[in-house]
Amino acid sequence: MRKRIALRVFLFLVLAASTVFGQERRIPGSEELGTLPIEITADRLSADSVGNSVTFEGNVVAKQGDVTLSSDRLFSEYSRGSGAIEKIVAEGSVRVNQEGREARAARAVFFNMEQRIVLSGGAELAQGGNTLKGETVTIFLRENRSVVTGGEGGRVRAVIQPKGLMDPKEKAGP
Repeated sequence: MRKRIALRVFLFLVLAASTVFGQERRIPGSEELGTLPIEITADRLSADSVGNSVTFEGNVVAKQGDVTLSSDRLFSEYSRGSGAIEKIVAEGSVRVNQEGREARAARAVFFNMEQRIVLSGGAELAQGGNTLKGETVTIFLRENRSVVTGGEGGRVRAVIQPKGLMDPKEKAGP
């Protein structure tokens, strides 16, 4: 159950990251996500009932549907009463992949109550030839918006490939 909730959060991360590149995607409802099988592998798992947390360590790979999350460590805190995830932290070589999209960072934190994801430590989002880089990428899921800060010399960098341009050979007439 806790594993399923933790992976749902990272599915939202991937779907939210795709909005940076202007793609319209429907975010599945939590009841729909809960029906997909989840596989989490790691070298170690520690559950702390007193601290209301679960930690996966060492070569963590979490898969649900077409979404794969990998990191060195995954830590989640949950509410004792409801069992709902409050915060999830993925650390060390964080990568999230789905359908040709990839998010990378040293660290990712998901704040469930606020529906906010913060990628930090040289965050990068990539899809096709499009890339977005900064020290921190904050994704506000409810508002369908993102904020990128920092980076090289305090600046952000985006490389966006124009679409719909014709090949010069196609422009030339007979």
